[in-house]
Amino acid sequence: MRKIKMFFFNAVIMTATALLLRTVGVFFGVYVSNKIGSSGMGLYQLIMSIYRFATTLAMSGIGLTATRLVAEELARGNEIGAKRAMKRSLLYALSFGTLTFVLLFLGAEHIGTVWLRDERTVRPLYLLAVSMPCISVSVALNGYFTAVRRVVKSACAQVLEQFLKITLSIFLLTLLMPKGLEYACIAIVGGGAAAEILSCLYQYILYRLDRRKIGKNGTAEAGMTKKLLGIALPIAFSSYLRAGLTTIEQIMIPIGLERYGAQKERALSQYGMIHGMVMPVILFPSAFLSAFASLLVPEVAESRARGDINRIHYVMAAAIKVTLIFSIFVIAVFMAFSGEFGRLIYKSEEVGFYIKIFAPLIIAMYCDSVVDGMLKGLNEQLSSMRYNIIDSFVSVVLVYSLIPVIGIAGYVVVIYVSELLNAYLSLHRLIKVSGFRMNVKDWLVKPCLGAAASVAAIRACIHFFGNESLNVLGLSAAILLAAIVYFALLLLLECLTKRDFNIIAGIFKKEKCA
Repeated sequence: MRKIKMFFFNAVIMTATALLLRTVGVFFGVYVSNKIGSSGMGLYQLIMSIYRFATTLAMSGIGLTATRLVAEELARGNEIGAKRAMKRSLLYALSFGTLTFVLLFLGAEHIGTVWLRDERTVRPLYLLAVSMPCISVSVALNGYFTAVRRVVKSACAQVLEQFLKITLSIFLLTLLMPKGLEYACIAIVGGGAAAEILSCLYQYILYRLDRRKIGKNGTAEAGMTKKLLGIALPIAFSSYLRAGLTTIEQIMIPIGLERYGAQKERALSQYGMIHGMVMPVILFPSAFLSAFASLLVPEVAESRARGDINRIHYVMAAAIKVTLIFSIFVIAVFMAFSGEFGRLIYKSEEVGFYIKIFAPLIIAMYCDSVVDGMLKGLNEQLSSMRYNIIDSFVSVVLVYSLIPVIGIAGYVVVIYVSELLNAYLSLHRLIKVSGFRMNVKDWLVKPCLGAAASVAAIRACIHFFGNESLNVLGLSAAILLAAIVYFALLLLLECLTKRDFNIIAGIFKKEKCA
């Protein structure tokens, strides 16, 4: 019972934190896009493409490694081993973070002028470099708090970081924005870098206080460093390749749009609109699942360490079913109200159009993150990374061949192929290694019917009362009513039953896994 309470308490904390951060993040994104425009967002997203690769190098697989090592040592009752695993993880993280700082700082000018082909990106890249050691250490600390199921502490650090980032960025934007887009990007990047440094210091203090709760049982077995490297380095090298391909893809997108015939600022504008405006909205509801996905890693890892196959299957059944049911409803909402989302959030009909275009991909995007968490818990992280690399390679080829020929439509095709391919490969691997089977009728067909019916009913009511142009309150009420109808239809169609709730409640009861 204690394990059930702990899991769901952590899940609630992480979900609430993710929702808060994403809500604030979307509003901050709206503020920034209104300040710097879609072309400015495109320039910022170019800088972020380098940032994502740099953070991949700085982290080098340490987040998952710290979670796995600490969780497995605690599952064996070896508390001293857990402490030793964390010490090694922090040293590893600091080493790679420092290496990334040196490489990015020394290479900023070449990257900005030659790779990104825009001198306005050079100074922001210098600022990004400074935060790299703190980012890598923070990721290791997050892995620790996830493993020991005290995620409220890392959640507090994330909230603090977001608050500082937004506050500092707005302050700096006010000062620097009149000087042009380059200085606007400096303001945003500088605010984020300062926030990451301060958040890391705060999180390290929490870690030092928390580790006192771990006892002194067990022994400091030899080979911890070898075990750490055995997990982290394969993940790191795979992630380098994947991140490198992704960075190449992101750099090639505006270049391909220019080759298609778009002016440079228009190319940056289209790129910035999709990546900086549409995708944050599409991915926002996944905050409800992100906590679930991250908590699956230590839960499945512990079950695997103890050989509890039944428990693993219970976790998989609950995770996949909940993800599918939720994703299908989100798709229906975005399809039905895409115009309202684009108009109310960004005052843009074009954004609403692309929200509708990308909405069907939600089921692949959301499921992939949950399946990825389960694969990592099953020690299949290399398979997951292999599929990410295949996906990225295919995307680069398609970006190079399609976008110069058919423009932004080619990029839509690229995103569809990429997300569907990755989701299929990951789910196929999970089924193969676990023997897990999906219930297509109850997990896909019935939820699709329920979601379509619920959203259509609410849309019909809106049309009947002649209030087609919804405000924020009206849209929120419509979504809430649709969700209530959807849930009722799931019960009516016996897609959700009492047995499902009993299974979810009993996932972590030992008697269920005997």
